[in-house]
Amino acid sequence: MKNLKKITSLLLVAIFLMATFVGCSNDVSQNYQKAGTDPQAETFGSEQVERTFTVGFDAEYPPYGYMDKDGNYTGFDLELAAEVCKRRNWRLVKQPIDWDSKDLELLSGKINCIWNGFTMTGRENKYEWTVPYVDNSIVFVVNNNSKINTKADLAGKVVTTQTGSSALSALTDTEDNDENLALKDSFKSLEQTPDYNTAFMNLESGLVDAIAVDIGVAKYQLTNRKNKFRILDEELSKEQYAVGFRYGNVALRNNVQETLNEIYKDGTMMEIAKKYSDYNLPDMICFGDYIDK
Repeated sequence: MKNLKKITSLLLVAIFLMATFVGCSNDVSQNYQKAGTDPQAETFGSEQVERTFTVGFDAEYPPYGYMDKDGNYTGFDLELAAEVCKRRNWRLVKQPIDWDSKDLELLSGKINCIWNGFTMTGRENKYEWTVPYVDNSIVFVVNNNSKINTKADLAGKVVTTQTGSSALSALTDTEDNDENLALKDSFKSLEQTPDYNTAFMNLESGLVDAIAVDIGVAKYQLTNRKNKFRILDEELSKEQYAVGFRYGNVALRNNVQETLNEIYKDGTMMEIAKKYSDYNLPDMICFGDYIDK
């Protein structure tokens, strides 16, 4: 009988501890939600601990994210992210990612958002988005001495673009995209590279005939490799950039959106954009079209 009482007592204690643990777990989960965070993507558990905000970006995608000559990650988007973190008292972590694995990085919680010339056009229902802040175009770049002058001239040519890029989507998406699909089918082949630096090296060496690329990246390459390339007048498509969060993570998106509104209204966003005038960024900012001024 005594043994039975001891066993019963131990079971009651165990049940009590399990209930307490579950209660604490629920409280932590609620605290994350109140703080506007994603439990799968957080590295802290209370208001007293510094918040870490991890931005996933392509480290070879100027002017939005890249490594400068001193070996530091910088770019327009990373400067905006740094300003958001400064105003919200968050610690910014710049996390380079394989662009083709961006969704896995986001869903696994390794990053809090994708912020690096990330196209929302055609992906509106796949992520939680801030309002667009850049109007961009997808263009074709050829060697300066190329005889290719129009999109029609790309027939029978080898065209390349970055794996997982919006340019690739513009050429391969099947929904309401007959013109671009027909253009792609006219190519000899559509190649893919892991990054645009490789694509431009392949173009310069003659391995490919043209690159489909965002106009900001194209202008960067033209600035740094003078007289080697040119942009075709005919665009492939237009698109808009925004910050993308895991679908359902509305609270964190709202926190960033609120701070971006402040950054735009006090002129800081345009001041940062002016640093990248070589890429025509000041003329591409569209944020003010979507918020109350």
